[in-house]
Parts: sequence; structure tokens; C-alpha cells
Amino acid sequence: MNAIRILLLLAGLWLGWYGITLLLDFPRADLLSVALWFAAGILLHDGIFAPLCAAVGVTARRLLPGTWWGPMACGAVCTVVLVAIAAPVIDRGHAMPDNPTVLDRNYPLGLAVALILIWALVVAAAVARLAHRSRAETPRSTT
Repeated sequence: MNAIRILLLLAGLWLGWYGITLLLDFPRADLLSVALWFAAGILLHDGIFAPLCAAVGVTARRLLPGTWWGPMACGAVCTVVLVAIAAPVIDRGHAMPDNPTVLDRNYPLGLAVALILIWALVVAAAVARLAHRSRAETPRSTT
């Protein structure tokens, strides 16, 4: 196990060094932009997004019944990930009209269908958990 960890550490160090050497070829203005986006992303995540998610999670944990907590948490995580992935393509106003292959789908509709499917599965999972719990609590007759 230690040999695998050492190999992973060495691979990570090499990849980090390779990334840094690629960045060093950038012009100064681009390097400043990369540094700004990197710092802003960390600050935005650690200062706003993570505490907000923690507060929503604690609140939901207190308000939701135990049967609903797991499926709702999974649904919320899937929703956040899909919205984050879809955010750049939702507004098609910046698509290039001379290249119809760019943003060639109805992304808002696709996102809506995916979210409806996710939340339908959340409801199905919670109902299945309720049914399983009620079946487990019902005493069986020995006749």
C-alpha cells in the first residue's frame, strides 16, 4: 500500500509541475486572470457555497422525516451538479449563428427533463423506503 501511495504522490507532483510549466508560458495578463479566477473560486466556495450547503443540509435534516432524508440529499446533490454543468449552455444568446453545430440542442429542456427524472426517482425511493419500513414493522402472523 505504501508503494502505491508513493507512486500516486510522485505522479501528482509531476502533474502539478507539468501544469505549472504550461502556465509559465502564458502572458502576464493571462496569468493574473488565472490567479484571480482560482482565488475567487476558492473564496466563493469556502465563503458562500459550502456554508450555504451546510446550513441547508442541517435544516433539511431537522425538518425532513428520516425516510425522506437520504433520497432528498441525493436529489439535491444531483440537482446542484446538473445545474452547475448546464449553466454555461442554458443561455444560448452567445451561440455562433454561422456555426449551427455549436449548442445544437435544447439545453433548458434537457435540464428540465433530467431534473424531473431525478426528483421522480427521489419520490420513488422515499416511497419504497416507507413501504419497506411499514412491511418490516408489521407483525407477521404464525398461522
